[in-house]
Amino acid sequence: MNYLGKLRLGVNIDHVATVRNARGSAWPDPLRAALLAEAAGADGITAHLREDRRHIRDSDIVALKAGLGIPLNFECAATEEMQAIVLNARPHAVCLVPEKRAERTTEGGLDVAGDENRLAHFVAPLRDAGARVSMFIGHDPRQIEASARIGAAVVELHTGHYSDLHAEGLAEEAEAELHALQKGAALAHSLGLEVHAGHGLTYDNVAPIAAIPEVMELNIGHFLIGEAIFLGLEEAIVEMRHRMDLARGLI
Repeated sequence: MNYLGKLRLGVNIDHVATVRNARGSAWPDPLRAALLAEAAGADGITAHLREDRRHIRDSDIVALKAGLGIPLNFECAATEEMQAIVLNARPHAVCLVPEKRAERTTEGGLDVAGDENRLAHFVAPLRDAGARVSMFIGHDPRQIEASARIGAAVVELHTGHYSDLHAEGLAEEAEAELHALQKGAALAHSLGLEVHAGHGLTYDNVAPIAAIPEVMELNIGHFLIGEAIFLGLEEAIVEMRHRMDLARGLI
């Protein structure tokens, strides 16, 4: 059963800022990329303001919030500094992610079950300010259930392990991970949580994730920014949208 029809696509523009910061200049501009993504049919823009500001900067969040006509999904760690920034910026959505200084990218899901009391108190003022709060987690039922208990509106299931197994050609292992993600999505939906997914998704592996009926949104960044070098950002996004729609049986 398809609960949700068309799947939303959130485009993460972090790595436009990575390229900009490599030269310490003003180009390429993440807002310009976000506006191009919006024109190409993106349903939202995701930006991760890391504690070390390795790509997105505070000024980017201000510019994105002012310039976008589609929702801004603000990714951040659950720290007091980030809570204050969120309450000031008031983005449409906030996705809480684990963060380590030494990691290249987000390595796993947030341990909501192991930090439930603190996260419940962290989430409450964000929710009261009108933000849709999401937990970036693995498919472990404990994490999904804890996310529901603390008052999150959304869970975003980490597809990185599935993507890695798919890329390594480990078909049986990738299928098992996909099955676990499907079960996790069904559980989250049954608990009243909206289900998103993301991390490591490409043209080659997106279809099985997009076909999970409970999933309402995919957030994809690094791959699309990479493909934009060869195709242009608009064409890269249009192609991803096409593959998502095919997976949903819409075309």
